[in-house]
Amino acid sequence: MSEEAVNKENQGTQRQKYSEKEAARVFDQEFMPHVNSMYNFAYRLTFDEDDAKDLVQDTYLKAFRFINSFEQGTNAKAWLFRILKNSFINEFRKKSKQPAKVDYNEVESYYNSDDIDESITTDLRVETVQHMIGDEITLAMNGIPVDFRTVIILSDLEGFTYEEMSKILDIPIGTVRSRLHRARNMLKEKLSSYAKEMGYNK
Repeated sequence: MSEEAVNKENQGTQRQKYSEKEAARVFDQEFMPHVNSMYNFAYRLTFDEDDAKDLVQDTYLKAFRFINSFEQGTNAKAWLFRILKNSFINEFRKKSKQPAKVDYNEVESYYNSDDIDESITTDLRVETVQHMIGDEITLAMNGIPVDFRTVIILSDLEGFTYEEMSKILDIPIGTVRSRLHRARNMLKEKLSSYAKEMGYNK
């Protein structure tokens, strides 16, 4: 992510002027507590330990380099996740064998509404995976295109709000909602097959 890109995504935020000591404190207190979450996110995107570590390292280097763009008191985790997401798209995704970006127009033209029935967008942590074990969830997640997988990670595993996800992904809230709805259904379909094989569904 270039300096121009970082500055663009922080438009409207007053640029800080931290001293070296202040910058180090912000980095240690605001950024470092999220390193495990960052690694988990990176690994779920890359499915490779070395790539995930490189992605996290790259993210933290950029976070320190552009630390004056971070405003204390705002959501440091969301800020870091956005840098990581952009780094993945701009660099690591080019080298990966991830599916091409999905065309969401058909899905979003139907689901991009405030009237979506929440009962059919069940939280991943509840009904969908109550009988599943880690390997099955991982395999199912692996089979979902990365753009859909990302919204599940951010919402159901990391607990970001729609508004936070909108900022991280740089898409409208309505698009976040519709993409998450579709992603959960895709995951549920895959997990349903595993459940039948295990005898949970008659």
